[in-house]
Amino acid sequence: MATLRSGWIGTGPRTARFEERFAELKGSPHAVAVSSGTAALHLSCLVAGLGRGDEVIVPAMTFCATANAVLHAGALPVLADCEAASGNVDPEAVERAITPRTRAILPVHLAGRPCEMDAILDLARRHGLKVIEDAAHAIETEYRGRPAGTLGDLGCFSFYVTKNLITGEGGMVVTDDGEAAARIKIMALHGLSADAWQRYSDEGYKHYLVTECGFKSNLTDLQAALGLHQLERLEQSWERRRAIWEHYQQALADLPLGRPPAPAADTRHAFHLYPVLVDPDAAGLTRDRFIEAMTERKIGVGVHFMALPEHPYYRQHLGWKPEDTPTATRIGRQTVSLPLSPGLSDEDVEDVIEAVRDVVHGEGR
Repeated sequence: MATLRSGWIGTGPRTARFEERFAELKGSPHAVAVSSGTAALHLSCLVAGLGRGDEVIVPAMTFCATANAVLHAGALPVLADCEAASGNVDPEAVERAITPRTRAILPVHLAGRPCEMDAILDLARRHGLKVIEDAAHAIETEYRGRPAGTLGDLGCFSFYVTKNLITGEGGMVVTDDGEAAARIKIMALHGLSADAWQRYSDEGYKHYLVTECGFKSNLTDLQAALGLHQLERLEQSWERRRAIWEHYQQALADLPLGRPPAPAADTRHAFHLYPVLVDPDAAGLTRDRFIEAMTERKIGVGVHFMALPEHPYYRQHLGWKPEDTPTATRIGRQTVSLPLSPGLSDEDVEDVIEAVRDVVHGEGR
């Protein structure tokens, strides 16, 4: 409401404050707010110098935005399969995918669990590659005492409505590279030399110059105002999601479902998702029948995600095949995410557990 009353709802002082607070949270010298996590990935690819003829290694188990950002930058995404236990990209698969044309690795911290970044960063150093972290699920995630998103060259976050910090739409790039941060800020607003707040501030109008062919990817003060308040209760929300995640682990332990492994030592899991695997041979029903049965019981569930080669666009235009990444394909056909939100009451959580047990016992085994 204060933002609305201020008369300034576009990119302005609250966006700048949100960037400052987020940079402090991550211990990063630079944070640039943008319109979405996808915009963060796209602009990061551009400032990393990726373009036509370059290859970028991406996980087969991720949302389409990861690959699309690489394509929009003009580069070619190259798939690497995932680890069977975590669903995160397998460093050994990454190494096998490296060619003389590889210029970057784009790991995704799936469900809030950090990737094996030591191995990925070692590969990057040995081959002279950039590392752009997709930390859309990982705002609270840490790896060996360091926040996710700050381990590579650039880290990308999403504040979409399903994320752990929400601004409706929105994203952020963090980096140690001041020149990269400055260029992202310019690229995010048409390539203008000065943003709208500087042009129309109380100091008077300032002329601008178009220095690059940029995009319309800036965050507004209305969105930043939401983000500032979300930051204040980030830890409280994380604690609640952790409690629900751990309760699911205990309450579903006796069922023939694949549960996520416990967080690895010396890491902090963001507990963004609670995925279970529905193996038809073990559970006696398919994942899709499980989803239908949960929906019939008025429990909303999701799929995170089908493996990228399952989608027609990539199969038709890039020649990707599900059998090329068998682990990601198997997980993508079995995975389903249970409700995990700090807004869930204890009664809600018990309703979810009761529904899962009812479905597995009634529909399967």
